[in-house]
Amino acid sequence: MAKADQLKALLKSHCEADDQRFFSVAMQVAAHEAKLGHGKLAEELRAMIDKAKLRRGTDQPIPIGRPRGDLANLLSVSYPKTRLGDIILDETLAQQMQRVIREQRHVADILTHGLSPRRKLLLVGSPGTGKTLSASVLAGELGFPLCQVRLDGLITKYMGETAAKLRQIFDATDQTRGVYFFDEFDSIGSQRGLANDVGEIRRVLNSFLLMIEQDHSHSLILAATNHPQILDYALFRRFDDVLHYTLPGVKQIAALLKTRMSHQTVKGVSWKRLAESVQGLSHAEVTRACEETLKTALIQKKDTITEADIIGMLLERKHAAARLRKEI
Repeated sequence: MAKADQLKALLKSHCEADDQRFFSVAMQVAAHEAKLGHGKLAEELRAMIDKAKLRRGTDQPIPIGRPRGDLANLLSVSYPKTRLGDIILDETLAQQMQRVIREQRHVADILTHGLSPRRKLLLVGSPGTGKTLSASVLAGELGFPLCQVRLDGLITKYMGETAAKLRQIFDATDQTRGVYFFDEFDSIGSQRGLANDVGEIRRVLNSFLLMIEQDHSHSLILAATNHPQILDYALFRRFDDVLHYTLPGVKQIAALLKTRMSHQTVKGVSWKRLAESVQGLSHAEVTRACEETLKTALIQKKDTITEADIIGMLLERKHAAARLRKEI
């Protein structure tokens, strides 16, 4: 039988949500029962504790809240409500995203069988194709905080400081389960042999390679890049999966327009015809055109939106995108 002080400690740690203390005292109780010759009870207690630890570490993320200290300059944290239905993906990419979500939702079962769920993902594709939105979707679907790494706070001119800050981020992945998102990852993941490379960046890349390989947390680590061709080759094998993002086709654009606009449009709108007129726009550009159309209708106090309203804004966005690409 547990001692009175152990029972009080268990209740106190539970009331204070101090899981580490709770499990520690529970293990003391199991050890005490073993000393009394209650071997079967002790084994049952240890098994229950191990199972609770596993589920607590994987199924119930600890809210990170607002990062404090040095982490405040390294991570920007939010709690997205975005869901899979809010993003339009091609069939292959949608299946990859669904697979990641399924594995994370059954992570305890996967780990108990000695397997590992996908959680280190490299997102590759042109700007505006949905990489950042995908990070929000994963966080929203899983109920995790989205922790975006602030490159302006991470990369410094002082030797060794960037690697030290990188270590703080990886320590956070172990302490708080979440989606950790490295956007514009090529800024630290470029090939070590590039002519304009500098020693400090090589050291940062080497540190990242080591840290991501040694990371055994339950967090998702996402890295996004618009320039996969300049990434160091050693990076690719450190990730569990590579997700390739492309410009949406007619089918995806039509689905996106319908999702965003159908609740306020008149009957008879041809989503396919609208999509065909602006093929080549990115997911982000089509989304912006939808938002501009909705804002214009709101300002003009229009109850309904016509196909002409939508096409006008889409073509405006298409011409603006074309001019920008010429300048680049």
